Amino acid sequence: MKPRRASCLLRALAVIAAIIFAPCGAATAETTVTIGVVNDFAGWNPYADTTAQMYMIWCQTYGCLGTYNTNTGEYEPLLAESWETDKSDPRIWYFHLRHGLKRHHDGKELSADDVVHAIDRTKHDPHTAQVNNVHPIASAEAVDKYTVKITTTEPTAPLLDYIFDRLIITGKDLFDQYGAAADRKAPYGWGPYMIGDIAIGQRMVLNKNPQWPGMKPQNPDRIVFNRIQEAEPRITALLNGEVQIATAIPPHLAKRVEAASGVKAVGVPSVENMFLAMNPHFPPWNNKTLRQAVAYAIDREAIVQSVFQGRAEVLLGALGPGQIGYSPEVTPQYHYDPAKAKQLVTEAGFPNGVDIELFASADRYVNDRQSSQAIASMLTKVGIRTKLTIRDYSIEWPNVRKGLVPFYYQGRGSVIDPSPFLEQYFQSGVTPRLGYSNPQLDKLLEAERREFDPAQRKKLLLQVFNLIQQEVPAVFLWRINSLYGVSDKVGFKPHSDERIFGTDITVK
Repeated sequence: MKPRRASCLLRALAVIAAIIFAPCGAATAETTVTIGVVNDFAGWNPYADTTAQMYMIWCQTYGCLGTYNTNTGEYEPLLAESWETDKSDPRIWYFHLRHGLKRHHDGKELSADDVVHAIDRTKHDPHTAQVNNVHPIASAEAVDKYTVKITTTEPTAPLLDYIFDRLIITGKDLFDQYGAAADRKAPYGWGPYMIGDIAIGQRMVLNKNPQWPGMKPQNPDRIVFNRIQEAEPRITALLNGEVQIATAIPPHLAKRVEAASGVKAVGVPSVENMFLAMNPHFPPWNNKTLRQAVAYAIDREAIVQSVFQGRAEVLLGALGPGQIGYSPEVTPQYHYDPAKAKQLVTEAGFPNGVDIELFASADRYVNDRQSSQAIASMLTKVGIRTKLTIRDYSIEWPNVRKGLVPFYYQGRGSVIDPSPFLEQYFQSGVTPRLGYSNPQLDKLLEAERREFDPAQRKKLLLQVFNLIQQEVPAVFLWRINSLYGVSDKVGFKPHSDERIFGTDITVK
């Protein structure tokens, strides 16, 4: 073949290929939405972490039974289509799975055996950090292919809050074939998005599952969760178009987003409760009077106005408005009173003051460094001389989970029904995070979980909150409004629990 004819043929083939593979208009062009997030991506095991970010990602990839929609105030189905308790025995729950849900890549239909396997793996995986989510469950069995019977150790009214968004459903057959290696070799699930890739410590890529019921063409074909830990670079990436959604915008930078063209700042009340935890296993935090001094020493209102520029709500108890069981009648309430705080430091046995260390994370929570500095200064002024130690969250969080941190600034996200939160931090022997133990509180927590009548349960919860306020193992501080930067090229209404599902995003 002569060179001229060969080159003409190659050009013709290129044109044909372009026609075949070119998108037929904007509707078929692949769309990507990149989201700038704060938290780490620690690995492939869906049971090895407990951050709201990772629950949210695993829930929409592997899938979970259901989720709580903070925009509607309702529990909504995901892999399950309905559920109910047994009329004769409130310990028994039935979950009815959707029919015909096909797994990514191989098409295997979801079955009750997969749910039973997921509960067992949540309990017994060598790397699990999620035992607390399923510990109320005594047994789980497949009644038939689409029905799971869960029996709790005792009546557990808030069971949905323990397992919805948190019980990650992985395939029994894949685990039987590969063992723990299935997480890397076959990370297949039944959710609306599929796991594309994980770059540990950097990003996670999800691809649309076109088979998902109700999936819209406008939902992005690909979602990239990109870790940008510091706020300034996260906002710069939004303004430059490198990300379309930026999470955790600090209040002092909100005006920069609001003043920019092509983006907007969208705020939503948070259900993440911030608090100071005082582990009584470490002196001087075994001293109740000193703990009370801490509660009186902190001017929450001043910090909300200065550090958070009014974009936060003061907590005078464990909960705020909109969270199940909230009551403004909780008592005692600790208002800022530095003179009272100084008096209590002396009464606690420290007439010359006391030296302590406060631990906090760096860039895990909105303005965590600034708020911790303000707290440390206020404590020092009343004689609780505070050394502030700020560590990366990847170091701080494992130590908190192991009960190794005496005094720390912490948030607990996704507090809808407070039972899992209360049990996790305040009930004897459940986790070592706080190290607090009180038999009277244990009995109250057990009683409120057994009570299915909402009015009676609220009364029991108020007793729980009052006892915690009296004992002060933790000082509740504020809920910081969640502020997102959102490109005008996408539609997205944020949730109070930091949930970002691809099905909630549309590309314009």
